[in-house]
Amino acid sequence: EVQLQASGGGLVQPGGSLRLTCSAPGLTFDEYAVTWFRQAPGKEREGVSCISSSGGVTYYANSVKGRFTISRDNAKNTAYLQMNSLEPGDTAIYYCAALQTGSGSYYYSLEPTNFEYWGQGTQVTVSS
Repeated sequence: EVQLQASGGGLVQPGGSLRLTCSAPGLTFDEYAVTWFRQAPGKEREGVSCISSSGGVTYYANSVKGRFTISRDNAKNTAYLQMNSLEPGDTAIYYCAALQTGSGSYYYSLEPTNFEYWGQGTQVTVSS
């Protein structure tokens, strides 16, 4: 069974940084777009950032634009989310998800129901 492995969360002070990692050892990774979602207590899951299978297209929610950077290394079957200038409002469980689009695609999605593979989630807490 294919699973994604999300890691890198933790407790950080406001203004701090974390890098989340999403590993996909069982996938032909360069055929998949990746989206990072997050879900805070009492709130709906929201798409934070996306990267196409080619890596040529990225998307950021307005709330994280300029602070977060998504990237991928297809040779390592891994995607990353670098999070800088973290704010208490970023506190949530972060999930990575993969959607098969074919290699070299520029497609991405923010709709959770489109995704076949999900990581287990990693907790990010921003607090002083």
